[in-house]
This record gives sequence, structure tokens and C-alpha cells, in this order.
Amino acid sequence: MLKGNVPILATAFDDQGAVDLASIERLVGFLLEQGIDGLALFGNASEGYALTGKEKAAIFRTVKALTGHLPLVAAAGGGSSQAAVEDIQRIQSWGADVAMVNPPAVVKPGPEEIYRFYSDICRQCDIDIMIQDAPLMTGVNIPVATLVRLCETHPQIRYIKVEQPPTTLKITELKTALRDRVGLFGGLNAGFLYEELARGIIGTMPACEFPEVINAILQAWPRDREEARAHFYRYLPFLRYGVQPGIGVAVHKEILYRSGLFATRTVRDPAKTLDETTREELCDITDHLPLAILERAR
Repeated sequence: MLKGNVPILATAFDDQGAVDLASIERLVGFLLEQGIDGLALFGNASEGYALTGKEKAAIFRTVKALTGHLPLVAAAGGGSSQAAVEDIQRIQSWGADVAMVNPPAVVKPGPEEIYRFYSDICRQCDIDIMIQDAPLMTGVNIPVATLVRLCETHPQIRYIKVEQPPTTLKITELKTALRDRVGLFGGLNAGFLYEELARGIIGTMPACEFPEVINAILQAWPRDREEARAHFYRYLPFLRYGVQPGIGVAVHKEILYRSGLFATRTVRDPAKTLDETTREELCDITDHLPLAILERAR
């Protein structure tokens, strides 16, 4: 079962805006050295929305060759169940273990349309499904009652990534209704990780530039919650800085570039680049924190 630290892999681009597979290979190597429990591709922090099908295929092949049996989650979906099924079957053919699926977002569905969308997927695909409940990104709210109904009807839905603020309240409602029927994951760059652990999540899916920070919190949690709390709150200013709408991807890229893992800090439209003031603010935060990714560059 998928659990623990499952970061979202960032996508590197060169100065011309093309995918930079060599930089991605360096990043994957760093993550494997630090120790992760799985890896997610094509999510929001991956700029998956801006990648072509050919680019996704090349990235997946590159990552799979390096990660071996490490569980791989791939974001897939579409504006209809027909489009989503095709996309999910594609990433399954590449070797994905879990499909992370958002509800349709162009035409906003209600609870019944959401239920039919995921039901259609489950009837036509045989890969484990993670529902991504991320209304800040999609503009679609998935009610707890709909999530519970889906999970009780379709055992293929194994996970929910809970990203509707306040995440803690929704996690408690889902945990109360579903118990251990599905695994609940946190998101939003682990900005509520300590509180979410107390509510019953089994893992988190943050950005990829601070795996050792997440590992330390997760490892401390069962034996010393005060240590976990102290570690989490020490890094919280950094975590929250990377979840800001519009510039979050550029924040992650800045760290990856400063580390030497990525050859450029290039983001793909419509993501925004950082201005100098914002870059200085980020440096002010990270200069006072030990980060393995930046230590390697010093």
C-alpha cells in the first residue's frame, strides 16, 4: 500500500523551454539518495498541465528506468470520463502503479456528475485510483458524502489526496466515515502535515526539494510527537512559501536551480517567474535552514 513521503517530481526545462531529462535524472538520483516511499509525476508542482503527451512519455520512461520497483503515481484525467479513461490507460501502459485523478474542471460538475465520472473510470480501468480533491486548483468541491459513496462502491479507489482547506476538518470527516477503507494523503506542500498526521493521514505528497525534512517529521511522529512538531514548525515558513498560487512552481525551481540539480530555473507558461524581491525573501528563509539539497551545492 502506498504511504509515507511521496513527493511530486518537478519538471526541468532548458533555456529554450524544452524538457531537460538530464536535470530530471539528477533530481531523481537525489530523491533516491534521501529515501522516499514513492514518487508522483505530472501533478501541479510538475507543471503537468503544460506538458505534451510525448514529453510525459519521455519523462516517465526516464524516471522508471531509475526508480525500479519504487511505486509511481501519475496524474491523469480529462474533461470527461471518456477522455480520462484514455489518459489513465496510457499512464498504466507506461507502468504507473496509481492514477491520481482530478474531477473534470472545465464544466463544473455537481455531486452526481462527479460520482458518475469516477464510477465510469473504475468500470473501465484496472489501476488503483487516487482521487485528488483540490478545489483551489480545479474550482470543483467534492463533498464528503460523495467521496464516501464512491469509496464504498468502488474498492479500486484506494486513496484520496485531501487538499480542500481546512484539510484537517475534511480528513477527520473522511476518517470517521471510512476508517481504514482508503488511505488519506495530505498535500498543499505539507503545510499542515503535523496536524494532518494527528487526524489520520498515511502520507503526504509535497514538492520534491525537501525530502529529508518530510522524512524526519514522519519518522519522529510515532515515537516523539514533540520532536515531530518542533521539526515541522521550524520549516513551516519554507513550506508555506512554496504553496503560493501562481509562483509556487517557480519557488521549487529556484531551490532546484540553486542546488545545481536543475540547469535552469525556467518555468513554462502560464506559471510565473520570481522577481528579485521574492527571490531574496526565499533566500532569507533558506539561509537560516539546513536543507540537504542546498548543502550539496556549498
